[in-house]
Amino acid sequence: MTMPTHHSALPRPASSAIHRACQLACAAALLGTVTLSHAQDAQISDDVIRLGVISDLAGPFADITGPGTVTAVQMAIDDFGGKVLGKKIELVTADHQNKADIAASKAREWFDTGKVDALMDVAVSAPALAVLEVAKQKNKVIVFNGPGIDRLTNDLCMPSTVHYVYDTYALANVTASAITQRGGKDWFFLTADYAFGNSLQEEASKVVNANGGKVLGAAKHPIAATDFASFMMTAQQSKAQIIGLANAGADTVNSVKAAREFGLLGGSSKQTLAGLLMYITDVHALGLKTASGLMLTEGFYWDMNDETRAFSKRYFAKMKKMPNMSQAGAYSSTMHYLKAVQAAKTDDTAKVMTQMKSTPINDFFAKNGRIREDGRMVHDMYLFQVKSPAESKYPWDYFKLVATVPGDKAFLPLAQSKCPMVKK
Repeated sequence: MTMPTHHSALPRPASSAIHRACQLACAAALLGTVTLSHAQDAQISDDVIRLGVISDLAGPFADITGPGTVTAVQMAIDDFGGKVLGKKIELVTADHQNKADIAASKAREWFDTGKVDALMDVAVSAPALAVLEVAKQKNKVIVFNGPGIDRLTNDLCMPSTVHYVYDTYALANVTASAITQRGGKDWFFLTADYAFGNSLQEEASKVVNANGGKVLGAAKHPIAATDFASFMMTAQQSKAQIIGLANAGADTVNSVKAAREFGLLGGSSKQTLAGLLMYITDVHALGLKTASGLMLTEGFYWDMNDETRAFSKRYFAKMKKMPNMSQAGAYSSTMHYLKAVQAAKTDDTAKVMTQMKSTPINDFFAKNGRIREDGRMVHDMYLFQVKSPAESKYPWDYFKLVATVPGDKAFLPLAQSKCPMVKK
């Protein structure tokens, strides 16, 4: 007789447990595949995005670049979340002491052993030119926010260079043309005797002559000059209507102070000062009583609109002063670079630059800005006049807008460019 089989007496397979185990195993396998895929897609060298800033941190240009630029770049890194594609973003800084050899040596060290992927600024033209050559040799991204010499994206252009904020051509073109067209025909230049100053004088002279004016002469001074009396005396004796200041930072501030002492500002003086590169930080250092009436060109002003005010107030909370165009540009360009790395899924120089050049820039700094094939970031420039003390209504209320100059009118036309990358 066959006994019935009692299935209840046999062990049952734990089907739900097995199913759950399979789900977990499959999920783990899938996660591993996805993670591997992302790791393969996101090609970040050394698993870190390392950015560098080489600047004047304590010298005559520290107020207009230096610590403020470092702060702006760090703000951008923090606002990006401190990571891109899951990889940490680090910032390294160095003081070049306004010496080209120190700047070049530091850049080479960073690229060779420091694993730096990109430079977000090299302030001052002579160090910038030196580092440009190093970046070219090492095939690294380099963004310029502080230096002005237009050769960076003209005859010395290279595929991985971006000149973001301004250059000597734009400064001369906007300021000198506006003043000459308003009747300031005769010019005398007070020029800082280094690459930037000489370039600015040269470009401004071209604009003056093109607008029917005349350059009566120039006096050249060294960086960080301590006594401007003799230079101002020479400028005064020239009897030029306009004394163009082709210098920057503390040199500009001291030039204006000396001009005030010599009676070249206000009163019965028939001579007028034009600051070809003058930042809001310079005006703050001078005070409105001294700087009132000066004409200047900027690529950014903190009090233009709600967006500029929002960023600038956050910056002010850290630095206790409003940002100038180079410092605001440092934030904007850093964000643009990080977004390009994220979109390209790599820190490869060529791929990141392709992404940067193909993506318009729309933020508080620029609207519809674009990086041309020569590396020039084209955006609107603004002609301002410094307010009088009576016109200023609150702290840092220093500028009144005279004219907005579209980027394609402010910067060197590509047709005139000597950049070998520009097809003609």
